[in-house]
Amino acid sequence: MSGVSRRWCDMITEMDSPPRHLPDIPFPPYTYVPGRTPHPISDPSGHMYGEEPQPVELDVENWQTCTTYLRGIDLFNHGYYWEAHESWEALWHAAGRQGPIADFLKGLIKLAAAGVKSLEGNQAGRDRHARRAAELFKAAGNSKADATTLMGLSLQVLIESAARIAKTSLDPSPIDAVVHLNVLLEPDR
Repeated sequence: MSGVSRRWCDMITEMDSPPRHLPDIPFPPYTYVPGRTPHPISDPSGHMYGEEPQPVELDVENWQTCTTYLRGIDLFNHGYYWEAHESWEALWHAAGRQGPIADFLKGLIKLAAAGVKSLEGNQAGRDRHARRAAELFKAAGNSKADATTLMGLSLQVLIESAARIAKTSLDPSPIDAVVHLNVLLEPDR
């Protein structure tokens, strides 16, 4: 990823494209940005129009086999923030929307929402969602004894990344959506 500041090197690889966890599942034809692209679900030309959400089973201990979770990571890392949000929201519902795992998933959802706001050029919205993501990651860690990682992701890196997003000025110049948040989610396997 050329043009990325070295200060982000702990989160972004030097590759042109982040690695994929599910390379056989194609990306949508576009990432949804409100006001710029068709709404994926409600617009007849949307890339998810007519699709019904499928029930998702969540096995936190075997997250490496959870297609919905890994799909969300792939989507997020490639700048499909709204679509990542949708994947993780299904898991959040499966987690019962309460408790440390639900807080963790809601943190990912808020981080993805920060990405959408960033693509919209809405700094206040991006910062608000990023701060909330950091709070949720902290809550998830505090609720789960000795939790330094959840579902392969370092809570401390997530907290620091979200806080950094909220403190960084939004670059108004058009840049690659993948580096728009300067965060790459890389779960430990």
